Amino acid sequence: MNQPAATASRLLALLSLLQARREWPGPVLAERLGVGLRTVRRDVERLRGMGYRITAGRGSIGGYRLDSGADLPPLLLDDDQVTGIAVALRAAPLAGAGVEEAAAQALATIRRVMPSRLRHRVDALQFTTLATDAPVSTVGTDDLVLLSGAIRAREVVRFDYGAPGARAGGDVPRPPRRAEPHHLVASRGRWYVVAWDLGVADWRIFRVDRMATRLHTGPRFTPREVPGGDVQEFVAARFTGRHANDWPCRGKVVVDLPARDVAPFVEDGVVEDLGPDKCSVEVGSWSWTALASLLGRLEADVHVLHPEEVRLAFGELAQRFQRASDPGDRPD
Repeated sequence: MNQPAATASRLLALLSLLQARREWPGPVLAERLGVGLRTVRRDVERLRGMGYRITAGRGSIGGYRLDSGADLPPLLLDDDQVTGIAVALRAAPLAGAGVEEAAAQALATIRRVMPSRLRHRVDALQFTTLATDAPVSTVGTDDLVLLSGAIRAREVVRFDYGAPGARAGGDVPRPPRRAEPHHLVASRGRWYVVAWDLGVADWRIFRVDRMATRLHTGPRFTPREVPGGDVQEFVAARFTGRHANDWPCRGKVVVDLPARDVAPFVEDGVVEDLGPDKCSVEVGSWSWTALASLLGRLEADVHVLHPEEVRLAFGELAQRFQRASDPGDRPD
């Protein structure tokens, strides 16, 4: 490798190291690059000349740190990072943050400055984003920034809450709602805030597109622990009608089918093998009749172990199905 190419390659390696962690001792950088300390110092000066703000520590061994600055110097991205950026920008419509056009422009800008090799890799990555089961609700980035900032600063937020796009008003003025925001969650094309509602003294999940946030946040608060300790589990439970860590209705039955044939259809249930053509199933749902319906779709005989509510739910469903099968049973 000729001298200019070797220097350029070494500068890229040095910049990559500086971006990877907060501070590097000079001797460690020299060892990683396979050069002497004087060469490291010269390379640091070259990077400074390109616009990178690199702070040098005092002492015989020194230390180097890459600081953020007002000017954006050239970025160093490896192949996987470029691919990750491309995927994220092209999937922007699923976020519902109203940044689709900006994301497309950003991807076009990045693509123009890529080396040919990386540009071909990004161009080869083609996929189509489909609408989610729930319609995408666009929210303003200002709202997301305000809410995220309040979560980070642990500050109470004030907002009016209603239909998407609603703002304060109406015949009877209402005081704004007050809540301690804990997590900002994106799910199925919508944005949500998991918060402790001070008005009802309980946990709530608010849709951001229905929040008309007030500009100024309130006092600081001490964070509470989300029920169950896992925000993903908490939100998933609320979306499916469960309690924080479990379904409100659980039952156990024996099914006249092999465990391998039953397991794919009970999702978060527990299936125990009882022999070649029998297994036990413990599973939950949001109601007893819904639990019986879930077990009934297995198309096999079911023997209820406990509780009695499951047996009663099967009886109620049997009556419904009997009425539905009667040709003379038609709505008025």
